[in-house]
Amino acid sequence: MLRYLIQRIIINTIMFLAIAGFFPMKFQVQNVLVAVIAAIVLSLLNIIVKPLLMIITMPITVATMGISMLFINALILELTSYILGGAFHFYSFGTALMVAIIMSVVNGILSIHASEKNS
Repeated sequence: MLRYLIQRIIINTIMFLAIAGFFPMKFQVQNVLVAVIAAIVLSLLNIIVKPLLMIITMPITVATMGISMLFINALILELTSYILGGAFHFYSFGTALMVAIIMSVVNGILSIHASEKNS
């Protein structure tokens, strides 16, 4: 569990830095330390807050066949931004949604790769 959490933090840190580099006018990460802290905060929010949001929004998630999960992920990213302040900032909710989509795709690919590697 701890190894998985550390891997997620490292991967999310790299993704934050890469995405902010590709979209500097839409998403700001002040430096590497801020990216690491943001990845830690995001991990904690995913452990604590996200399960509650998933329970509350279950009917919507079922009705939208899971697409609403992207909005929940964007909301968690916005909450991370709020906690960290200006050093980690999305310039719009649309940008947070875009980052959530990119991160979901990358994490999905990495999960598939990891499961194939372990088989």
